[in-house]
Amino acid sequence: MTTALVLAGGLKPELGEKQGRLVEDALIRIGNRYMVEYVVEALQSSAYIKEIIIAGPPQELKEIYGQSPAVKIIKNGVTTLQSFLQAFRLLSSEPQRILVVTGDLPLLTAEAVNHFWQTCQGLEGDFFYPLISREVNEHKYPGVKRTYVYLKEGVFTGGNLLLVKPQIVEKCAQEAEELIRLRKKPLALAAHLGWRLLLVYLLRQLSLQEAEKEVSKLLSGVKGVAVISPYPEIGIDVDKLSDLALAEKELCP
Repeated sequence: MTTALVLAGGLKPELGEKQGRLVEDALIRIGNRYMVEYVVEALQSSAYIKEIIIAGPPQELKEIYGQSPAVKIIKNGVTTLQSFLQAFRLLSSEPQRILVVTGDLPLLTAEAVNHFWQTCQGLEGDFFYPLISREVNEHKYPGVKRTYVYLKEGVFTGGNLLLVKPQIVEKCAQEAEELIRLRKKPLALAAHLGWRLLLVYLLRQLSLQEAEKEVSKLLSGVKGVAVISPYPEIGIDVDKLSDLALAEKELCP
């Protein structure tokens, strides 16, 4: 059992305009519910989540979860990393690993969370990051636009879950912010990790193992492990109008 930190701040003006007002990502409406409610429901339905801490707009979130003892609320920070650190500091204890989830994953399911958690339990590492193959993604959601990386093992998009050991948080916080900023810019990320790595990536000869090693070097020896997930829902974050339309189609048929 662990604690999930839900990062539910941020603003996407394009989505807000469709809703008629500029609101945080968490408060984008899909049907008659806020987007973050779908995420929290999936986490509450997981067998491995005992507590949820949400970094987001406190007034609206407390109206929904204020009476729930298993949910804590804190105001989100200006950046994703700031939101994470504010939620992290609310931990009532230090679990072996914490699950970090973005609040813009309305298609997330308990099954996807359980699979990711269970897979990570058999692996050695300091943090774990899911990847979904393009084939799996397009089979379930044909035509959906995602950012893909080309590796030796195949073509993948990233998921918006992260399982992390609490002990590494302070050590990696500063560099992690840059990695988060570049997460949807594969070329810029490869260049940030090193020009040799960029060349190998451009030649489509970069393997998962090589990428993990380079990230470990950048994070002063902290070991990251990529986990292949068969659940594309963990990568369908609502960033643009086409994503919102997909979520509405799936959740409000």
